Formats: sequence, C-alpha cells, structure tokens
Amino acid sequence: MTGLKEKIRAAIANDGPMPVAQYMAICLGDPELGYYTTREPFGSRGDFVTAPEISQMFGELVGAACVSAFDRLGHPEAFHLVELGPGRGTLMADLLRAASLRPGFVAAARLHLVETSPRLRQIQERTLAGAPLTAAFHDTFDTIPDGPVLVVANEFFDALPIHQFVKTPGGWHERVVGLDADGELAFGAGAARITYGDIPDEFMNASTGSVFETQPAANAIAERLGQRLARDGGAAIIFDYGYLKSATGDTLQALYRHAYDDVLAHPGEADLTAHVNFEALAGAAVHGGAASHAVLTQGDFLLQSGLLERAGSLGAGKTHKDQEAIRDAVERLAAPGQMGDLFKVLALASTSAPFPPFDSAS
Repeated sequence: MTGLKEKIRAAIANDGPMPVAQYMAICLGDPELGYYTTREPFGSRGDFVTAPEISQMFGELVGAACVSAFDRLGHPEAFHLVELGPGRGTLMADLLRAASLRPGFVAAARLHLVETSPRLRQIQERTLAGAPLTAAFHDTFDTIPDGPVLVVANEFFDALPIHQFVKTPGGWHERVVGLDADGELAFGAGAARITYGDIPDEFMNASTGSVFETQPAANAIAERLGQRLARDGGAAIIFDYGYLKSATGDTLQALYRHAYDDVLAHPGEADLTAHVNFEALAGAAVHGGAASHAVLTQGDFLLQSGLLERAGSLGAGKTHKDQEAIRDAVERLAAPGQMGDLFKVLALASTSAPFPPFDSAS
C-alpha cells in the first residue's frame, strides 16, 4: 500500500467519500506524496513518453509554427513565449533551437514556464541551460506580464482534475471515491442527485451506468487564455489526447511503469489523466474572446508542417540504424493508431485570420 493511499483512506474515513476531482488532485499534487511532486514521470525510466521525448522533430515543427505566428502578429518588438506544463523542458529546447533561425523572434521573446513542481523546475533549468533565453517561472498563467503572448501546451490539460457523473437507476449522481466493506478504495455514487447544470440535456436520459465527465479546471484556464489573447493579441497551440464532441464515457486512466493500471491501485505512484474534451476547451476560450480554429489531429498537423521533409533532412547521411530510428519516430508521432490520431491540436488566436496549417476559424 502506498503512503498516499493510506492518507486518502484516512481522509475518507474521517470526512466521507471524495469527488473524483479531489482524488485526482491529491494523487497528482499532494505536497509530500503526490505524483508530480515526488516522481520522474517522463521518459523510459518514468511512466510515459511524450512527443518531444520521442524526437526533436516535434519541438522543431512547433517552433516553426510559433515563428509563423510571430510573423502574423506583425513582428512585435516584445512578446511573451509561454509553455504550460513544460515537462523536462525538451519541447522548449527544441522549439528555441528551431526558432533561433529567425533572430528577430528570439530577440523579441521573453520566456515564461508555467510549472508548479519545484523538482521539475530544476530539471527544466538544466535542460534549457544552453538555450538563448532564460526562463521566468510561474505557478499560474495569470501572472504572465501584459503584452502579446504565444502559448504552447503539450499534455497539460489532460492532467487537470475532472469531475465524473454516473447515471444510476435513481438519476445522475457525482461519482466519488469511497471505501468498500473491506476498507479498500472503491468508486461509488454521491448522495446528491444531479438534476441540472453539469449534465447536458441530451445526456439526461442516458442508460444506467453511463459516465459523463466535465473539466471545469481546464475550461477555466482556457477561458482566461482566451481573455488574454483578446486583450493583448497572440496565439496558442494546444496538443493533447482527447475527443472532438461531448459524449458519455469514462476516460480516467492511470499509467504505471509504462502500462495501464487500476486508477485506485497506486495513488501518488501512477500518473492519472483524462481525455480532453476539445469542444468544451475551445468553447471556453471563445467565451473568453479568442478565435478558435478547426482542430487537427497531431498527425495532420505534423505532416502539413513538414514532418516528412524534416525527417529526410535529419536522416541525410546518417547510418541505416539512425535512419530507421527517425522513421520509427515519424510513425509514433504521426501514424493513425498511434499518436497521430489519438492526439489533437487546437489553435487559438486573437483574430479569425487564417492560421496555417489550421483551417479558418470555426
């Protein structure tokens, strides 16, 4: 039994069952025993591998997209380059290396990393030690100074706590984590019946056992991001795995040592995530005042941004083994059935002007 599981069991025994959102927040962010405060989640020694860790090509193409957005902003004398949840700092390192081909971009950029984990901040500082910009760290996006912003986020929103609601014979109830007869963690339905607000009308009559998820934490950040873009100008590119339209379904999952795990089995030792509702995320940003462009799959974004051409250039003159590794990386990043269609890419901007490779605003 993990130390955090014992702490959660004691809290439930004392205070009663807790909503899934509270359980998720404790598992990931407990100051002493939380996953992101105590563990190294990224890479082969962690529990999962993100796109930037698969290949430098990912970050380089995101960098090219940021330079293109900088051009569309009219080359401001100063802007804030922001990454939400920078992981090990790999994406930003690759982004800045590619963007350095445009000296005006680097000269105008002020780098900001939104990261709450002191341990991850140290790793990010080491990764970016040779970068052309020095990062300022922030606990939230709200403390980014005034001015135009270019924001990137990769696998940031999926780690924010979600609420789940379950349809019972007596109606919709919030899903909670409680204790079973043996004192073990177990899912259940909260006492209060949900009759309005959180459940859209089209799902009120769903079948018994259906689960509906909401993401108020993610939507709140997206709305503030939309407000900022509308006020000061700029753009944001958001990568995450998720779905395009609101639907029922339980997407809460745990990753433990590169394998799927029981969500209740290893609190604080397993990564907990949920699929992002891109319809809701884009809607929140639009409500804040931003323009939302049509969502692409990660595969379409990378291929339209020149992934194959970059792979050919990167592999030129390399050994057969190196070229095979590059081809494998392209497959993992962009192929259907892998990250190519599971991950989606949302572009937000201060105006509805065309935003290649994205479609015009929707």
